Amino acid sequence: MSPITAEIVTIGDEILYGQITDTNSQWMAEELSALGIKVLRTTSVADTASEIIAALDESLNRSDIVLFTGGLGPTKDDVTKKTLCDYTGDQLEINARAEAHIRHLFESRGLPFTEINRQQAAVPSRCEYLHNAAGTAPGMWFSFQGRVIVSMAGVPSEMKYLMRHEVLPRIRERFSTPPITHRYLKTTGIGESFLAEKIAQWEDSLPSHIKLAYLPSVAEVKLRLTAFGENTEAELDAKVNEVLPLIREYVYATEDISLEEAIGKLLLEREATLSTAESCTGGNIAREITKIAGSSAYFLGSVVSYANSAKLDILKVKSETLSNFGAVSEPTVIEMAEGVQRLTGSTFAVSTSGIAGPGGGTPEKPVGTIWMAVTNGQETVTRKLSLGKDRLTNITYTTRAALNLLRLQLTGKWQK
Repeated sequence: MSPITAEIVTIGDEILYGQITDTNSQWMAEELSALGIKVLRTTSVADTASEIIAALDESLNRSDIVLFTGGLGPTKDDVTKKTLCDYTGDQLEINARAEAHIRHLFESRGLPFTEINRQQAAVPSRCEYLHNAAGTAPGMWFSFQGRVIVSMAGVPSEMKYLMRHEVLPRIRERFSTPPITHRYLKTTGIGESFLAEKIAQWEDSLPSHIKLAYLPSVAEVKLRLTAFGENTEAELDAKVNEVLPLIREYVYATEDISLEEAIGKLLLEREATLSTAESCTGGNIAREITKIAGSSAYFLGSVVSYANSAKLDILKVKSETLSNFGAVSEPTVIEMAEGVQRLTGSTFAVSTSGIAGPGGGTPEKPVGTIWMAVTNGQETVTRKLSLGKDRLTNITYTTRAALNLLRLQLTGKWQK
């Protein structure tokens, strides 16, 4: 079976100027790959008819499906819809369903429904209208010269709605894609190269129809096993069971979930609760934990003790600890963790204190020096990090490392 191919084109000067980050392409490519669609290229182009047409000409020459996002707003600089209409030799007409939807959105919010708003409901007469319940810009599906062209809003929430509810179901119906199955191993606490070294022999033993992908992010590496063909589930499960003993201490999930979601499951299983005392992370650990729906069942609260006075007055860190060792020290984070645990009555508590940068370091404690602690009331474990000088990276890395330290204590895998 020949692979079905696709290209993704994001439209917008704001992307090219670096004013916003194109997250749409990555998300769409992952969803298409899960269907067995091979993405050949992703491209960003300006909001001009000539650039859109050039991208169309190139993409249609190579691919079965071309997916556009962006350029569907009501203002004059949004030219995608008219360009696609002209390209396919069609004409715009008001779609009754789109008009009723947009009118309802405006009138339900007490806003006037103007002619400019009404024109957003205009779509090429021969395209398939894709209902955008998440916004005002209709999606469009064109069957053109044996290829498919799809146009969607560039707002990520609207694009994702259209992909999930309108586009992906049509792709499944239209194209015979090869059977494809995925398995995931989510790891943290080990770098990509070290991970690859540990599983090198196992990776070399994989048959040709099973592919392994390394997908790294800050302080994490996702391993994705992909099998092509019928009835591969049992074989994939066997391969996962083969590799797990080699890297078990680093694997926090065998499904595609986040570290904070995995920790939430562990806390629920143990009927345990959590609190945080954060200095250099500024509440970011609490933010990550509370992103998970249902986290109120196990997360009790957080103290962002950025100033020493907050450490002293709220967490009851001893003044002599701060005087003798400083805020960025092992004794301080131990007392911070134990202090917030007493304050909230949580089963587990996490603390962080460090020099996130880019300034504030000393020869003894340079920028990137971070201490963290996790306590369960009977045992308190600590870890020191020596990171770089980028502030946001340091905060993100520390957050992931602190969550992993909590995971290790929760699972009994902590080793000094």
